[in-house]
Amino acid sequence: MSFGFIGTGNMGGALARAAVKSGTEVLLANRTAAKAEALAAELSAQAVTNEEAARRADYLFLGVKPQMMAGMLSSIAPALAARTDRFVLVSMAAGLTTGDIRRMAGGDYPVIRIMPNTPAAIGEGMILYTATEDVTAEELEAFLQGMSAAGRLTALEERLIDAGSAVSGCGPAFVDLFVEALADGGVACGLPRATALELAAQMTAGSARLILASGQHPGVLKDQVCSPGGSTIIGVKALEDGAFRATVMEAVVAAFEKTRALGKA
Repeated sequence: MSFGFIGTGNMGGALARAAVKSGTEVLLANRTAAKAEALAAELSAQAVTNEEAARRADYLFLGVKPQMMAGMLSSIAPALAARTDRFVLVSMAAGLTTGDIRRMAGGDYPVIRIMPNTPAAIGEGMILYTATEDVTAEELEAFLQGMSAAGRLTALEERLIDAGSAVSGCGPAFVDLFVEALADGGVACGLPRATALELAAQMTAGSARLILASGQHPGVLKDQVCSPGGSTIIGVKALEDGAFRATVMEAVVAAFEKTRALGKA
């Protein structure tokens, strides 16, 4: 089984690393060939052209920006059409449906649509996926196995993929802002910056793991920290005074609306 990646940017590279860890053969292609060659050398993978990846890969990951997808797929369409063996296209382009990918590729090919996130680079990713009906159970299982080293994988109906992406795909940037703000607050209180950042990052990681491990609602876990008349509830009040939750909700909705717009561009 081989995974081919057209596009070796942050996400393509992270998923390629995960595939290598699972023992899958990896083919790497990029508009800048030197970038694919450097990653191939690091991973003991093969650097190839887009066309070669399109001819050889059992799973062809399409890791280009949505606005570049049509042109890229048009360029490899002859290679795809010439194949007589079975293959699956894997799209990670925001806003583009499986139907869009088929139309741009020029054939009713099996398609898995995924929305990964940057923590996949360290095996802590959240990867959303959906598949066309002609992707077999065996093909889907092989894909999930090949991506298992990237983190958690969750199936969603395609109509919900854009909404899920606004949470888990865009969310790392929102969390990074939060962690940075926490660290800045610690610095304002006298902590060395490196210490403040370590405390904020580990606290965030641990709190997220506690939510997943305990299965408790985050509101319940929040209440466990907030003693009556204590420091934490006063901090929570300050966040509420600043419309913290409403602002976060608005960020997710704004990201969702932009994602939908990308698919219509």
